Amino acid sequence: MVVLADSPAKVEKEYVVGGLTLCKEQLAELKEIFTRFDRDQDGSITELELGLMLRSLGLKPEGHQLDALVQRADTNSNGMIEFAEFVALIGPQLVKTEAFNDKELLTVFRAFDRDGNGFITAAELAHSMARLGQALSVKELWTMIREADLDGDGRISFPEFATAMMSASSLDIPL
Repeated sequence: MVVLADSPAKVEKEYVVGGLTLCKEQLAELKEIFTRFDRDQDGSITELELGLMLRSLGLKPEGHQLDALVQRADTNSNGMIEFAEFVALIGPQLVKTEAFNDKELLTVFRAFDRDGNGFITAAELAHSMARLGQALSVKELWTMIREADLDGDGRISFPEFATAMMSASSLDIPL
């Protein structure tokens, strides 16, 4: 359940999820991701749409893993994940991951961002992946860019990178 909590000490609104607090930017990111994969725009994500979401992040979920994720998130037992359920599933991981891994994520991001301009381009991603022994085809490269690039500018910012990395690690699905 998502509960709005206004703090007199803060101008921005915060959202309490499972005892953890998300700022409005984090919630907006989650809404953007949710909307992107709610293909039929019915306000819920089906198991099929969840599978598409995870595969777009480079994950390879098996059927039983998708079933388990839906069952864990689906608090109203309708077989689908509504936005509040999605936030309850992902939000705590987002807060926990950000709290403990910001430095590590930034270090990795900077290694990929070879020119230090704050963005990872296709060329930088290709070079970094090749250095890691994971050479990408042109199609794979642009698929990765397109899926991580939430604002559609053709490059990956740190928040987009962090979102993609946290999504991959927080759902406990093998890469």
